[in-house]
Amino acid sequence: MHDLAALEADGVTATFVASTEFVTATDVQARALGFASVPAVYVAHPIQDRTDEEMAALADEALARVLEAVTSGT
Repeated sequence: MHDLAALEADGVTATFVASTEFVTATDVQARALGFASVPAVYVAHPIQDRTDEEMAALADEALARVLEAVTSGT
């Protein structure tokens, strides 16, 4: 989150990607860093026990949402 804040402060569009377990933590941390909202994409949780193929499928599913987040300007 700190890296995202630094990138945004430098005018670089960034998006936070995490599993759904971290929705609340993302919101709390963003507010603590002064973000009104953070562009974020969440994937299904948990991820630590997934196979390479399952991780690739999660990434494929999230890709359009990541691209939307970094190009929408919100």
